[in-house]
Amino acid sequence: MVRRAGLGRGLGAIIPDAVGDGPALEEIPVDAIEPNPNQPRVHFDEASLADLAASIREIGVLQPILVRPAEHGRYQLIAGERRWRAARRAELQLIPAIVRQVDQLASVEQALVENLHRADLTALEEASAYQQLIEDFAFTHEQLASRVGKSRAAVTNTLRLLSLPPAIQHLLADGQLSAGHARALLGTADRSYQEQLARRAASEGWSVRTVEQAIRDRETRTVAVSTGATPASSGTPTPKLRSAAVLELEGRLGDYLETNVGIKLGKGRGRVTIDFADLDDLDRIFRKMTQVEEPS
Repeated sequence: MVRRAGLGRGLGAIIPDAVGDGPALEEIPVDAIEPNPNQPRVHFDEASLADLAASIREIGVLQPILVRPAEHGRYQLIAGERRWRAARRAELQLIPAIVRQVDQLASVEQALVENLHRADLTALEEASAYQQLIEDFAFTHEQLASRVGKSRAAVTNTLRLLSLPPAIQHLLADGQLSAGHARALLGTADRSYQEQLARRAASEGWSVRTVEQAIRDRETRTVAVSTGATPASSGTPTPKLRSAAVLELEGRLGDYLETNVGIKLGKGRGRVTIDFADLDDLDRIFRKMTQVEEPS
């Protein structure tokens, strides 16, 4: 049985009802799909598949796969095998799919890129759309940024949201946490601590700056313990109240530089920390700060 997909949240809901004159987005049985024998990708990371399957159990498939009709009411994958495999692991009965002929892939790409400019997309939907374009059309971050009109760093930072544990992605999808909260949680690599902090931030209504401060305070205590000093406190962090002016400046600098910025005031001097993804991102931040134009 094939069903027309509903209008619930997720990338499936934002793709136009038809690309050109083609059929609408549909939900088709997972077991009615077979992989493409010409698929060049033969290895799928087991840990990554397990994480994606866990995410699908929590929040469903956020973007459709691409298939074409096959014989006897079955379908052959064009793109999205990783999502299909993860959906099978999650024991889904139906999966959102766009049924297209191979020569219509370009129009599907165009529809996805155009819909990324919609104002009502959640950060997780945006990240999922980026990931779909990367997987299905082999875009680099630089190529994708150019197509959607964003900086490469903005694309990279948004994609990092997909590395968060499924429980945090669920809070983000439900609107209990913002994209700013999620990016702040990426400031620690401890997934267990990420989830602990996310639950507390959601239940107690923490601001993004409070989450960032909690992570910085924990790092300070960790350094103190490793050097033999006596940490100021232990256990679950109790964020300190900070100047509203400092928090505002952190936010304005972070928005301008498109990354996380921290400001710490001390006796006689202060410190500003700026997060960057890699050397290219650091070069982008330098050019932004010095107003140096990109080389043509």
